[in-house]
Amino acid sequence: MFNTLSKNLTNILEKLTKKGIVTEADVNNTLREVRISLLEADVALEVVKDLIEKIRVKATGQSVIKSVTPGQQVIKIVNDELVELLSGKDQSDHSLKIDSPPASILMVGLQGSGKTTTSAKLANFLKRKENKKVLMASLDTSRPAAMEQLKILGNENQIDVLEIIQNQKPLEIATRAEQQARLGGYDVFILDTAGRMHISENLMDEIIQIKSKINPNETLLVVDGLTGQDAVNVAKTFNELCNINGIVITKLDGDSRGGAALSMRAVTKKPIKFIGIGEKSTELEVFDPVRISNRILGMGDIVTLVEKAQEKLDADKTEKMLRRLEKGQFNMNDLRMQLEQTIKMGGMKGMMGMIPGFGKISKQIDSAKIDDKILSKQIALISSMTKKEKAYPQILQASRKKRIAFGAGQDVSDLNKLIKMHRQMSDMMKKIGRKSGKGMLRNLLGDLTGSGDDKKGIEKILEKNPNLSRQLSSQLSQNNFSSMMGNIPGFMKKK
Repeated sequence: MFNTLSKNLTNILEKLTKKGIVTEADVNNTLREVRISLLEADVALEVVKDLIEKIRVKATGQSVIKSVTPGQQVIKIVNDELVELLSGKDQSDHSLKIDSPPASILMVGLQGSGKTTTSAKLANFLKRKENKKVLMASLDTSRPAAMEQLKILGNENQIDVLEIIQNQKPLEIATRAEQQARLGGYDVFILDTAGRMHISENLMDEIIQIKSKINPNETLLVVDGLTGQDAVNVAKTFNELCNINGIVITKLDGDSRGGAALSMRAVTKKPIKFIGIGEKSTELEVFDPVRISNRILGMGDIVTLVEKAQEKLDADKTEKMLRRLEKGQFNMNDLRMQLEQTIKMGGMKGMMGMIPGFGKISKQIDSAKIDDKILSKQIALISSMTKKEKAYPQILQASRKKRIAFGAGQDVSDLNKLIKMHRQMSDMMKKIGRKSGKGMLRNLLGDLTGSGDDKKGIEKILEKNPNLSRQLSSQLSQNNFSSMMGNIPGFMKKK
């Protein structure tokens, strides 16, 4: 997400931090490069002009130029302005207004934007995160199998879908969905409208009629993040014709340059409420301007990483691992658990983007061509071992290695790299135990999974570790990254 923009801005702004003294000319040259990067990322020209001017006025002030750390001050100003651009004046409008059941959400957008999939993702989100009873209904009578698609998605996520009655018109289906939601005691019902290849009067008339009849609590526009500048025009037109309440941007896990997200908020004055980051039903995130700005500027996103850990990691398994780490123990069973947890949290590349400091070694990450399928291959190698070999990997000699590699369908050289990686990780765990003591390790990992003694939240983690981001960034040096990743079999492939 925002990969190209993030790399460019990180590299540009890092030059300032290396300067002991920053002049007004330095700031102007930096902002010229920032302007080019934003335009290349499909940010609208008028939005770029306004943003750059606001940054220029604040960044060329005497309090910044003559400060002890002028480069850091400029980065802070850029970050603050990005947050304001993404959040607007009223930050309370980012939440869904679904307090009065049955609340209704009308999903609108062009065909191919991921509207039906997003409807199911949103229903799943409300069910899991908000504990809402949700009903979905498809109003798309024009696209073949559209209703069946929503029904399948509903079944996969155990979410109720309105029964399909052939030859009913969209307005009739919407009315029936509202009645069913009231009678069935649903908290929310989501209406998935028909999309079109382009904005047409018929499409808008249909949406306006439904809005007039149902009076939805939320009208959300679903926009494909890969469509670039055209996404801004679509958002602007939909907002003018049917007065949307918010925007959902999909496919931000792909090669999107991300500028559309920055532009849509500024042009429509309507909040971006959610972003789609994958195909799975759970891969829908609340749009948080502060976190997104941090990601764009290469500052990582520790809070989201912690939230994923709390949601995905197994607290009991982590507790057992903690007790072993405190004793300086780390065998192949522990490594396998780490690999499985990494896959659950979105793989290596997904986690790296949220760790502070990785933006500085983005070129290495790109050249590495990280492939998370390697994690599954590593697990296969460990699965081919006997219980004794997993517990005591030091007994692995030539004959055992051949048998294990053959059982996993891989080469002995791959197994040797896995063993070397395990040995390095084991040494690292012992050092952490000695340097940090049991308390810090237990507090950090215990709170990540909610398995600590007091089960405190994310804010407590950051409160207890105010320099967590900085510490992680300093520890992830270029040499450490190359050394660690180079020993994962097949993980770092040459171009």
